[in-house]
Amino acid sequence: MSTKKVCCFTGHRPKHLPWRQYEVGETFLAFKFRLEKVIEKAILKGYNYFISGMAQGIDLLAAEMVMHLKTTYSHIKLECAIPFNGQKESFNSSDKLRYNNICKQADKLSVLAQTYSPDCLMKRNKYMVDKSSKVIACYLYIRGGTYNTIKYAMQKGVEVEIVKILE
Repeated sequence: MSTKKVCCFTGHRPKHLPWRQYEVGETFLAFKFRLEKVIEKAILKGYNYFISGMAQGIDLLAAEMVMHLKTTYSHIKLECAIPFNGQKESFNSSDKLRYNNICKQADKLSVLAQTYSPDCLMKRNKYMVDKSSKVIACYLYIRGGTYNTIKYAMQKGVEVEIVKILE
């Protein structure tokens, strides 16, 4: 697989998003529209393989969007980069259902560690960036795992496209 056509996602968890875990309202719908257009633009530029880290928030939303766009662009693939076995166990019931549905439809599941460790999430982020030539990043502030992933991608010379959460 050529990394020239691989794109991964990074973004905040629900508690750091303006809509929290409630994916409703004008702010959320406007962001969702922007994100879908960015993913579709990537597909039209030849990106055909997408990787989601499967965390709550942006990761699950982006994975669902890829699965939705797959109905129009049947050639695209989704890989779920699961940082450790049991990732979903702390999720609420709604997100567990979303997670399971995505995993059932995904083209590839990559479980990167058998158990949680303090650095397993960053290892997952590095795994995704190392396989990609583009990162679609959705973030509001300069700190945390999303910011570290963006910084890592830039150090590696991987293109980073920011999708503004608030416009």
